[in-house]
Amino acid sequence: MEVGSKLRDPLIDRLFEDILLLESKEECYRFFADLCTVGEIKALAQRLEVARMLYDNKTYAAIGERTGASTATISRVKRFLEYGAGGYSLILTREQTRKKKTTDAVEGKRTREENAGGD
Repeated sequence: MEVGSKLRDPLIDRLFEDILLLESKEECYRFFADLCTVGEIKALAQRLEVARMLYDNKTYAAIGERTGASTATISRVKRFLEYGAGGYSLILTREQTRKKKTTDAVEGKRTREENAGGD
């Protein structure tokens, strides 16, 4: 889905280009600590965790209990997860792919070790 023209702006383009220059989690912490308040960062993190839990079909009650998010926030995230620009789904799908690759690599190593030990 296309991102609305209200969001597209040369300053925002530059912000996102600069974020893409960050090379580590530590650099992200440093940059966002200077850019945002702690509350703003926590709100972003909370929304993403709500999206993860919705993606995993968790209930509003479970999501609220774990994240502290209000039902209004959960509903808003759900609406964007279902009808938004696809950003949440993009990240969540990539996370699942990364987890699967990691799991497959661990399982492959374990299988190789078991096979090597059986000789």
